[in-house]
Amino acid sequence: MKQNHLFRIPSFVLLLLILISCEDFIEVEVPNNQLIQEVVFDSDDTAQSAMIGIYNQLFLAEFANGHFSSVTVLSGLSGDIIENHKNYPSRIQFEDHQLEPSNPENLYIWSSAYNVVYMTNSMLEGLLESKNLSPALKQQLEGEARFIRAFSYFYLANLYGDVPLLLTTDYNENRLASRDPVADVYLQIIEDLEISRELLSTDYRDGERTQVNTTAATALLARVHLYLENWEQAEALSTMIIETTMQYELLNDLDEVFLANSREAILQITPLGGGGYMTQTNEGFNFIIDPVIYFMAAFKLNNEFPEAFDKNDKRLLNWIGFHEGENAFFPYKYKIFTSNSFPITEYSMVLRLAEQYLIRAEARAKMGNLVGSIEDLDVIRDRAGLPLLAETDPGINQENLLDLIFEERRKELFAEWGHRWFDLKRSGRAEEVFGPEETWQSADLLYPIPEEERMKNPNLSQNPGY
Repeated sequence: MKQNHLFRIPSFVLLLLILISCEDFIEVEVPNNQLIQEVVFDSDDTAQSAMIGIYNQLFLAEFANGHFSSVTVLSGLSGDIIENHKNYPSRIQFEDHQLEPSNPENLYIWSSAYNVVYMTNSMLEGLLESKNLSPALKQQLEGEARFIRAFSYFYLANLYGDVPLLLTTDYNENRLASRDPVADVYLQIIEDLEISRELLSTDYRDGERTQVNTTAATALLARVHLYLENWEQAEALSTMIIETTMQYELLNDLDEVFLANSREAILQITPLGGGGYMTQTNEGFNFIIDPVIYFMAAFKLNNEFPEAFDKNDKRLLNWIGFHEGENAFFPYKYKIFTSNSFPITEYSMVLRLAEQYLIRAEARAKMGNLVGSIEDLDVIRDRAGLPLLAETDPGINQENLLDLIFEERRKELFAEWGHRWFDLKRSGRAEEVFGPEETWQSADLLYPIPEEERMKNPNLSQNPGY
């Protein structure tokens, strides 16, 4: 297995990354880095190193890294699957839907996502001004940077609704930016992903599935169109990926799905972004309740969640663990709790093929193609070892089929990138699930704009209910 030591970046590139990685960049003036930028974009090697720095940042940025303040954890808590195993006050707010604008974890999501946006804007500006890069590499790096910007804005839009749409590193333009309508943010996401698809190739630039290719851009775009209820586009895009059988496949062994460069992976994040000192994923470290140091466990699964599975479901058997002493179930998609050895065997999953089958199943069901939808859903069910719907209930109606699709999404994508929380929000099912809670109100569907950001920028309005 190929291992690239991505943390070995030239010192002047690190300087550039320091200059452009101020988390509160909307409010705090950044130093002039024009000279550094000229050096970085003077050659193919240094430009590629700068792009590697952005990939590394995805492992360091709180919203993306799978750690305590990530979308995977915090939006997982907002859903109905993951619970706090320790009473950590700021994270309890996410589980109880009682988020306060001063919540520090909420600030970490916002600021880290915008930090990545800023870095991609800096990359795109540097590429535009560069005269010395080879045309092919210039095109490739632009496609990668546009994807990562779109990826960051996807989560900002789904967590906060209207957000500032910042497409420059200009401090004067950014520091007092107001919120743009979420529809405009989505238009920019689509534009970036469409351009990314045109610029990138189907190959992975370094052979590792930790760098963006056109399939990754297509996969995220399929999800975007699903969320926007553009069913035909979602179906067409997911079909393109599903038919790429030479490069991707659903793996029969569920314990192989989350391995580094698995054939189910469309995009992953390597732990090498953290410097290579620890080589486990943050998801493995966060979610596994270790047999020895179980007292460190911060999260667990809702006890009712494992009961929803058929007893023969491979996802129950392979992806859910149980610690008898703590009397707690836990996500067990990643098997390594802690490691500092090489080669690295697990990467954090960002996009994978199974989601594309579920996207197409939902889009087809919405368009009335129930037979095609059942076929896609049965691919997922068959891999899980479940009876095929085409045999057990071929005449299922549209409403019940959609319910089953969302249930399969719940079981397939749990503990991954807040999928369950976003599914409840976009489908209107959140009220049904959380309505009985005394603390629930519809305003909880959006997180608050962080108080610290609004103190620095008076043009940032607040979401209703906060």
